[in-house]
Amino acid sequence: MDIAEAFKQISDVVIDAYFIADTKGRILDYNRAFFALFPRQVARKLKSVTVAEVISMERDVARECMDADRHVRLDEIPLRPKGSDRDLRVILSAIPLKATDGTVAGALVILRNVTDEAMMQIKYQEILETEARERERLVQQIQERTSSLVEANDLLLDLQRELMEYKKGIRL
Repeated sequence: MDIAEAFKQISDVVIDAYFIADTKGRILDYNRAFFALFPRQVARKLKSVTVAEVISMERDVARECMDADRHVRLDEIPLRPKGSDRDLRVILSAIPLKATDGTVAGALVILRNVTDEAMMQIKYQEILETEARERERLVQQIQERTSSLVEANDLLLDLQRELMEYKKGIRL
């Protein structure tokens, strides 16, 4: 049993989207999660197209995997399914599939959609940056007020000295 056959045996319990592509980049097989990434009119034609025709992504992980003949993983890659108006952030993991003679016959690519987590990280970073700026503003404000208080205290001490000298002058 080859790896593609073995994977099909457990594909019902795999919650991440996956597809199997041949050496020319044509989609040979996929699961429901992969099908669900696309609008219906695109999803119905998945087995007759290449990966590049239905997914716009920075790097072709299936091609890299097949060329290197090894596992390739790319974290938080922007990906846009054809017919969709929004980008997804995914973790892509691909392993080469070999023919019985040992040559690379294709690739199994697993896509984990981490869009929500990535957006949460971006918002968290924005909050941290906003808080850092606010902290700096407050530190600067404290320094300015402290400086003003020190100046006022110096003036008060000078006035107290002058008053004391004036009182000493009157008593004599």
